[in-house]
Amino acid sequence: MEQVRAKKHLGQHFLKDESIAKNIADSLSYSGYSKILEIGPGMGVLTKYLLEKPTETFVIEIDRDSVVYLNTNYPQLAGKIISEDFLKYDLGAVFGQEPFAIIGNFPYNISTQIVFKMLAMRNQVPEFSGMFQKEVAERICEKKGTKTYGILSVLTQAFYEAEYLFTVSEHVFSPPPKVKSGVLRLRRKENYHLPCDEKLFFAVVKTAFNQRRKTLRNSLKTYQLSDNLKEDSIFDLRPEQLSVEQFVALTQKIAANGV
Repeated sequence: MEQVRAKKHLGQHFLKDESIAKNIADSLSYSGYSKILEIGPGMGVLTKYLLEKPTETFVIEIDRDSVVYLNTNYPQLAGKIISEDFLKYDLGAVFGQEPFAIIGNFPYNISTQIVFKMLAMRNQVPEFSGMFQKEVAERICEKKGTKTYGILSVLTQAFYEAEYLFTVSEHVFSPPPKVKSGVLRLRRKENYHLPCDEKLFFAVVKTAFNQRRKTLRNSLKTYQLSDNLKEDSIFDLRPEQLSVEQFVALTQKIAANGV
């Protein structure tokens, strides 16, 4: 079959550099799980290296032309190509409650949503690795105290150790994107259950950063904080000044306040 044509509406940029594909595949440990899911394999430049690993490889691809190409060129994937939209598909239909890793050269236009869905499945995903737009990858791995530190940084790092691995030039893609890319690796923390109400934690982090220029005393008004609680010095801070641990402590304080 002919090469698949990249489709702009799907955010497709096909990686051409084999060494980068191999480095992404090598970024996972392949330990603690027997299955791996690649998101958006396209024509399989990364897939071929995943198939060499000691895990069972599944791929999920929304582009019908790519699905046909993969079926034709990768017979090893027979029965393991999920022709669906990752964001809408119930992965329990394939993996049940089993652990699996996620990897991919992620479409920029849905990469943040991919991370949020992965976080919702964190009980099953011990490792996650892949390529993002460089600034998104940096934001996920950023530490407190910077303008790029935000919701993605806090929520991801609450449950995973985040590591920025390397930068990828725009010139190794077809068609080339307008920005550089960055590859990161997430490894779930040994103790990834927070000592607070996790649903409230997510809500507090999002509410705080939605008004990031305000102090927490003002951005968290909707929680109807008591006067005593508002006197706590943590409420003098802005959200980017708080570490993950401080957000956990903040959530505990708000829960104790009667939310």
